[in-house]
Amino acid sequence: MSAAGLRLPLPRLGFGAAQLGNLYRVTTDEEADGAVAAAWEQGIRYFDTAPHYGIGTSERRLGERLRGLPREEYLVSTKVGRLLEPGPGTGDDHANAFWVPDDHVRRWDFSETGVRASHQASLERLGLDRVDILYAHDPEEGPTEQAFAEGLPALARMREESLVDAVGVGSKDAAVCTRAVRTGLVDLVMLSGRFTLLEQDAARELLDACREHDVQVVAVSVFNSGLLSQPVVPDDATYEYAAAPAAILAHARALAALAEDHGVTLPDLAVQYPLRHPAIASVVLGMRTAGQVVSNVERMRQHVPEAAWEAVAALEAEWAEQTAGARDA
Repeated sequence: MSAAGLRLPLPRLGFGAAQLGNLYRVTTDEEADGAVAAAWEQGIRYFDTAPHYGIGTSERRLGERLRGLPREEYLVSTKVGRLLEPGPGTGDDHANAFWVPDDHVRRWDFSETGVRASHQASLERLGLDRVDILYAHDPEEGPTEQAFAEGLPALARMREESLVDAVGVGSKDAAVCTRAVRTGLVDLVMLSGRFTLLEQDAARELLDACREHDVQVVAVSVFNSGLLSQPVVPDDATYEYAAAPAAILAHARALAALAEDHGVTLPDLAVQYPLRHPAIASVVLGMRTAGQVVSNVERMRQHVPEAAWEAVAALEAEWAEQTAGARDA
């Protein structure tokens, strides 16, 4: 398996559209307009979204802003597993981190009927006649066994029917992704936060399996919940969406100092690091504003001297020894 069936090769940098769904705060229409326009102007041609992001808001907003752009020049991915149904409309979705009204609710469904219905609903929200990639979204959080027994085979059949070009799994759980790769059904894995400048251990078996099965990896959440997103790591930095433990904070600061010593920044290293692994084809970054788009493109284009990567490798080895010692203690 591979993503060779895609109309276009996966770009090194993709646009993550969760912020168009009002992730963590409201994204204004002006911000959304500017972000997608800047992405296009900067040459970004891969856009990723999901029904989960703002209970359909991200798909609708992304589709509106892609309308009129030449469809043959870009790739779109979305996800299945959560069907959207009418909600009470009297509250909000803050519990899921999206600043939208609860006029819809999510219902897990990885059955073939559910997967196909989700795909069709996404096309309607996007205003497109097809998406290029469909991922099974977070199967570890929902009915996992149904996702493997019914969802992945359904996606593979949809690929065989030419409804989509490539299928995969999107998850932060490396073990679930590895299991999916070993089914032989998937072309791609979208891996969240498990192979980054900061941490690699959880993904080693997965990346080996991807190379064995010719499965491409799209890396997301490469800033580890914001910990690697600034040149200087603040005291209140978060990791896994909580306050960063002291040891993790110290390691991130060591990486930041290393970057500065080599004339680059911590975020420069963070966005480029995953692509040094031969299994990883693309990094998708969340982008809310035009300024964030330009900044991320500049980080991806920044020249990082080989000496910096050698220093990263040495620090990785030191960190691995420390963490192994802590586990054995």
